[in-house]
Amino acid sequence: MKANVHSVWYMPLVSGIVIFLLWYGIGHYMVIDQMATDSLSRTEADNVRKIMLPYPHEIWEALLEESDALLSATRSTFTAATIGFLFSVTVGYFIAMLLASSILIKQAMYPWVLVLQMTPVVILAPIFVIWLGQGLPSITAVTFMIGFFPVVANTTMGLVSTDKQLIDLFRVCNASKSQEILLLRVPYSMPYFLTGLKIAGTLAPIGAIAGDIFVGSSSSGAAGLGFMTIVFNSQLKIPALFATALVACVLGFVFVGCVNLLHWWALHNWHDSMVKKED
Repeated sequence: MKANVHSVWYMPLVSGIVIFLLWYGIGHYMVIDQMATDSLSRTEADNVRKIMLPYPHEIWEALLEESDALLSATRSTFTAATIGFLFSVTVGYFIAMLLASSILIKQAMYPWVLVLQMTPVVILAPIFVIWLGQGLPSITAVTFMIGFFPVVANTTMGLVSTDKQLIDLFRVCNASKSQEILLLRVPYSMPYFLTGLKIAGTLAPIGAIAGDIFVGSSSSGAAGLGFMTIVFNSQLKIPALFATALVACVLGFVFVGCVNLLHWWALHNWHDSMVKKED
């Protein structure tokens, strides 16, 4: 057990060191190759390398240099991601309840839910701009579109997969339909719902950044991380571009960590997947 606990941080540390060594090694090889093949000076070759593959310390320096802009962009992206995520969870759960309430409703609605999900967001984004205007509302709508389907699909699966014997037991006890849903189907579907929540939480920052790129938010004075990627790319600030990716990754970990904490809080006292087994 102690070895397993140590491996939680030890193995990622070892693999991280290996990745960093390879990173610097590849960068050094690129400099040598540019000097040999294109007859560049070491400074010129290093400048080319910096555009193609900046070193980790250069990314960290760019992160510090652009910290104010990135912090403001992160706040904007976090706001859009949070609102879109909450809307996707709320609306997705409501749709799942409707789909699970009747076979006829599921047959009528689910294909249209699939159509909505299969429509590329890059096509819907300009439509959202026309309907909602540029900035936060449209970016939130893009985030919602990306995140709501996992909630719908997983929650619906959980609601309709409730143990048949438990359903028969509730009906033998003359439980009402609302009691069956609230006291049996909803708790039984909770692991499925939380799984959908994890997926939606992972997609929320991605959706907000994608919406920021497709929709644009600079006109509203609330540029997010997606807009910053466009700015840094146009200015050839490649280390800053990598730094933006790093910040986006951290933001994604924050979302997933919060959902994992909710998952543990909701299930750790009763569900088999979370309850610790006695040795």
